[in-house]
Amino acid sequence: MLTLYDAARCPYCARVRIVLAEKGIEWETVEIDLTDRPRWLYEKNPTGKVPILEEDGWILPESAVICEYLNERYPEPALWPDDPGERAAGRLLVFRFEEFSKPYYALRRGEAGARGCFDDELDFLDSLLGRMPFLSGRAFGLADSGYLPWVLRARDQLGIELGGLPALAEWLERLAERPSVVAEIDLVAAL
Repeated sequence: MLTLYDAARCPYCARVRIVLAEKGIEWETVEIDLTDRPRWLYEKNPTGKVPILEEDGWILPESAVICEYLNERYPEPALWPDDPGERAAGRLLVFRFEEFSKPYYALRRGEAGARGCFDDELDFLDSLLGRMPFLSGRAFGLADSGYLPWVLRARDQLGIELGGLPALAEWLERLAERPSVVAEIDLVAAL
């Protein structure tokens, strides 16, 4: 049985929860209080960060790596497209994620100019989604699960309106039909 060291409020953990649900994988959760991290957590990941995936004593940190691992370990349903170009484009989005997350966290901290930078990143996603239905290409995949938790939190916790971003808003509507995403939407609403 897989164990996920998790924190409900953490969007990095949300990535992994979504992938686990998409794959239909059963897992146990160990909830971590991010304001009071247990000392033993640092034995599993020296940075003290979650998520951490554990299976039979084997430990893997870092959400993007965990999601890639799960996609390879449990190949069905595949969360990367067969087309190498689409797959490369999706992986590029995951690779450049920090360009999206930096202004998001700056906005959360109330830093000057952060809203404009984050709006630029949302515009970028909207423009991509204007050309394809999912960030991963023609089907839902790891690039979508990689960005979705932050877009949900921006909308629901930071009050970011998506009305001027029609492709992004439609993407969220499409994703809200997936049980894995509904679970995350409900979790964010309860935070």
